[in-house]
Amino acid sequence: MSERHGFETLAIHAGQEPDPVTGAVVPPIVQASTYKQDGVGGLRGGYEYSRSANPTRTALEECLAALEDGSRALAFASGLAAEDTVLRTLLRPGDHVIVPNDAYGGTYRLFAKVWAPWGVEYDPVDLRDLDAVRAAVRPGRTKLVWVETPSNPLLSVVDIAAVVQIATDHGAQVLVDNTFASPYLQQPLSLGADVVIHSTTKYLGGHSDVVGGALVVRDAELGERLAFHQNAAGAVPGPFDSWLVLRGAKTLGVRMDRHCANAERVVELLTRHPAVSEVLYPGLPGHRGHDIASRQMRAYGGMVSFRLVDGEAKAVEVCGRTEVFTLGESLGGVESLIEHPGRMTHASAAGSPLEVPSDLVRLSVGIETADDLLADLEKALA
Repeated sequence: MSERHGFETLAIHAGQEPDPVTGAVVPPIVQASTYKQDGVGGLRGGYEYSRSANPTRTALEECLAALEDGSRALAFASGLAAEDTVLRTLLRPGDHVIVPNDAYGGTYRLFAKVWAPWGVEYDPVDLRDLDAVRAAVRPGRTKLVWVETPSNPLLSVVDIAAVVQIATDHGAQVLVDNTFASPYLQQPLSLGADVVIHSTTKYLGGHSDVVGGALVVRDAELGERLAFHQNAAGAVPGPFDSWLVLRGAKTLGVRMDRHCANAERVVELLTRHPAVSEVLYPGLPGHRGHDIASRQMRAYGGMVSFRLVDGEAKAVEVCGRTEVFTLGESLGGVESLIEHPGRMTHASAAGSPLEVPSDLVRLSVGIETADDLLADLEKALA
């Protein structure tokens, strides 16, 4: 669609023309594994086998490319499948990667337990410290800087454009995990990043009913290389999963507005509660990355983390006392979730440089009535 169209219009229409046969305004779920050819090699629309391409997945990929202002998007069966594919494409044994020192636990596990044994080296670095990023570069060997902003679960904010400049000066590429922000709040490609990655399970899907991932790029040649690996390894989403993410993306803008508004109410409560020692949220003026987030994000997001005065036992207790906030992993759905990262999503980072504080609680603030969320937290913290 035209670049003149706004985000919400693209979310509803990009890659989603009415069906040419029936006029259906919603793209159909093409539940097929193979396609009739008009003579040997005579493919209709380029489709031959659904691992390589499927019309429903194509619609999703075109929509995601438009939302991130990229040239190409590729959909995967999970966020980690997308991560693994981009690493296979960009790295070789002996290469070096700079990763955040507060990366998502699954990402850390992938580097530490899967890629390190294959000869890929990595260094966890505080990416907010640009001097530390420069110092971590290994000339000729550092091929990739992996950025999460805001990070999971400490909500650190990284200056994407500044990191891109450092990486470019040393011939490295920059990947940004944009899952927490979503393309509605932040578009890393416009700030110079080479690759954007999403767990589409989260805000893009938005309803906790699908698992998926995606890569979006600016460079068409890189897109071709990633597409080769996507097809060769085959970790692709099925048609129904693609359709669910595409449906979720239609309402991303309006949902994110409510997620952000509710999160601000929650933060206001937590910052004045005597049981809370620290609130981690980029929207707070005292947050280390507040000014950067104000520049590169539309709003501050629906994720909130906080620490308890009385330590780990209290954090675990609070997680077990909520009713509207559901105790569970994942994030970005319409329902509010609460979890203890140290024992749940980030347990794989225990004992590593990426270990998270034991008194930390993470909230994925949903779109319920804000007053109900506040009352639930008040009760749990009492």
